[in-house]
Amino acid sequence: MTQLTYDGKVAVITGAGGGLGRQHALLLAKRGALVVVNDLGGSIDGTGENASAAQKVVDEIVAAGGEAVANHDSVSTPEGGEGIIQTAIDAYGRVDIVINNAGILRDKTFHNMTPDLVDPVIDVHLKGAFNVTRPAWIRMREQGYGRIVSTSSAAGIFGNFGQANYGAAKMGLVGFSRVLAAEGAKYNIKANVIAPLALTRMTENLMGALGEKLDPALVTPIVAWLAHEDCDVSGEIYSVGGGRVARVFLGETVGYVNPNLTLEDIRDNWAQIRNTDGYVIPANLPEETALFFNAIK
Repeated sequence: MTQLTYDGKVAVITGAGGGLGRQHALLLAKRGALVVVNDLGGSIDGTGENASAAQKVVDEIVAAGGEAVANHDSVSTPEGGEGIIQTAIDAYGRVDIVINNAGILRDKTFHNMTPDLVDPVIDVHLKGAFNVTRPAWIRMREQGYGRIVSTSSAAGIFGNFGQANYGAAKMGLVGFSRVLAAEGAKYNIKANVIAPLALTRMTENLMGALGEKLDPALVTPIVAWLAHEDCDVSGEIYSVGGGRVARVFLGETVGYVNPNLTLEDIRDNWAQIRNTDGYVIPANLPEETALFFNAIK
């Protein structure tokens, strides 16, 4: 069986000083990628910084015979995003892969959630993906190639108690990636999303006994596949953890149609509206809009 490689490809991985990002960096470098290891080195809530986190991963890669450079910019500002991508350009002359992995947690039940708990989470997870991906995107368009993998979460896709800030940011990355998939199609740029379950410093207090089965290294294979030139999907979501990989999708029911729709029609046909038999999975807005046209013509 032919082994997949990334020879000559330049990968930028944010939040790669530990946990999932470190595993992504190690595997891609082992398979030939030139890696920019970005990590501010802050705490779980995003405060503080420590440049040694990224450098330690770079040292691991180099010791194993790979090539990597460290970057310590914050993803939370446009300037930081530019700086991260510029590190790739300065070191390797291009950027082919962006893995948006950086994240922080500031959990609190919604009635206690204040702006100081919301804004930094949105800034790192959602705006961070914008800040890093946009300067890379411009170069990917010019070279006619790119792979973007963003890290969402089941907390955003399915919801989780006490994580309105985090969940909103993580589901935002799904919309972000689906738009990039549409806009990048003619430039051979593919954008996909993972929703990982792994034992990292962000989750170590949540997993209990299950944690020992959730090695972060078991998440990396799907990330590496979505970042590979042979992968032909775009705009999709994959749940991954503990050796299990599954596709998550947004579907739409057949629904109910009445050109004279009333409030009572909704009430009386509620079961049909919600019935998932025969659902459709639109790939984009035009496909979803076509469902309406076909139903009401």
